[in-house]
Parts: sequence; structure tokens; C-alpha cells
Amino acid sequence: MIFFKKLLKILAKAFLVAWCLFSVLGFIWILITSLKTNRELFKNAWGLFTEPQWDNYASIWTSFKLSRNFLNSIYVVSLSVIEIILVCTPAAYVLSRVKFFGSRALTSLVVFGMGVPFQLLLIPLYFSMHSIGMVDSLFGLSIVYCALSIPFTVFLEMGFFRNLPTALAEAAYIDGSGPIKTFLLIMLPLGMPGVITAAIFNFVSLWNEFLLALTFLNSDTLFTLPVGLFGLQTSMQYTGKWTTMFAGFVIVTVPTMVIYMLLSRKIISGLTMGAIKE
Repeated sequence: MIFFKKLLKILAKAFLVAWCLFSVLGFIWILITSLKTNRELFKNAWGLFTEPQWDNYASIWTSFKLSRNFLNSIYVVSLSVIEIILVCTPAAYVLSRVKFFGSRALTSLVVFGMGVPFQLLLIPLYFSMHSIGMVDSLFGLSIVYCALSIPFTVFLEMGFFRNLPTALAEAAYIDGSGPIKTFLLIMLPLGMPGVITAAIFNFVSLWNEFLLALTFLNSDTLFTLPVGLFGLQTSMQYTGKWTTMFAGFVIVTVPTMVIYMLLSRKIISGLTMGAIKE
């Protein structure tokens, strides 16, 4: 029995190491390919470049209007994350710490919402947004992102607020602090690691979102980065500048990698905090 446990642990570590190597080497290959010429790519796909072709990045940023798609993604994702945090943080706090009639039913409804694929809601959502004139609008897309992210975010933040010390809230009530003041001045700062963790997860997932943006955006000037790259792939069938498309892949990937490198400690500490039970 002990032998099998050790074997499983070794296999699990080997799998994680192999997966990390695959991901890192895959990104390095994409980065190297983005600095090649088309001739170098088709001559030796796995070889190095003779001279870095920085023009690939300049071309895709200006000629293919990826800069506009980048700014659209920054705007809609940032706005969506702000909306998500403003809506979900108070809801998660109330559901995790306030007992009222129907609180368990609402919590179960949130958990149920996590299991509903958003593809099933795509057509009703489109008609609903079209009826209020929110189709082909970055603000309308942010509302859709916010609505679909509520179940996961509320469920995630509930784990953090549930484990905050109850004595602090009780002391605040004794001192005459109301529920809203207690939440804003005491419980929210303590639960900030959970809020930051939820914001990071939502930013990364929405940054790479494609299907909803493709459905709700019709104008080329409003396309986000994933949709812009999809259109770029179609145009590459006629221009043949495939290394330029790899440069686009790097531009899409770098922001999320930077966020993880800068905020990885906050993510880990936040998840650890949410996992601890009183």
C-alpha cells in the first residue's frame, strides 16, 4: 500500500513537471517563430532565426489593427472585472455571514448556476441584449460577462468571507457600527485577498474569451483580441504572413503571463486562505 502511494506521488510529480515543460517549451517555440521570416519557418520549423524580425510585431500592431483590438480587450475586461467585484463581493458576504429566510436556497442557486454551460444561454442572451439595444457594444458585452461570472465569483468569495473572525464583526456591532459600515471598513479589507484572487481569475478567463465576443460584437472596430486574431487567421490564407500571426499569439499571451508572475503570491495566499476552515 505504501509502495503504491509513493508510486502515485512520483507519477503525479512527473506529470506536473512534464506539463510545465511542455507549456514553457511551447511558448518559447511560439516566441522564436514570431521572430522568423516565412522562409525560415517553412524551411525549418524547429530551428532558430538568423536575425530577429521585429517587423512582425510592428506589422501586426499597426497594419493589422491589433492595437485597436488590444485596447478593446483592455476596456471590456477591466470594466467587466469591476462590475463583477462590485456585484459579487457584497452578495458573497451576505450569503456567507448573514442568516435570513431563503439564504440556503440562494446559495444552492449560485452553486447550480456554476453547472449551467453558458452555451445553453447564448441564444436567449442574444435576443435579450438585442431587445435593449446592447448588441455590438463593448458595454453590453461587459454586462454579459458580469452576469455569467456571478456564480463562480460569489462561490469563490464566500469561502473567504466565511472564514473571517466573527469576533471582529461582533465587536464592531457592540461599538455601534452598522452592517454596511462593518462590511466596508472591517470585513472587506480582511477579505481583500479573496477579492483580488477572484478579480485575477476573472481577468484571465475573460481576456481569452472568444465565443461570446464573436456573438455579441459585429463591428470590426469593436473586436477584442481573440476575435481579432480569428479574423487575422482568415486573412493569412491570402497574405501568407504566418510568422506575423505567431507574433499576435505572443501579444495575447504576455498580459496573462505578466499578471501571474506579478500576482502569483497573492493568488496562492488567497486560495490558501479560502481553504482554511475555522
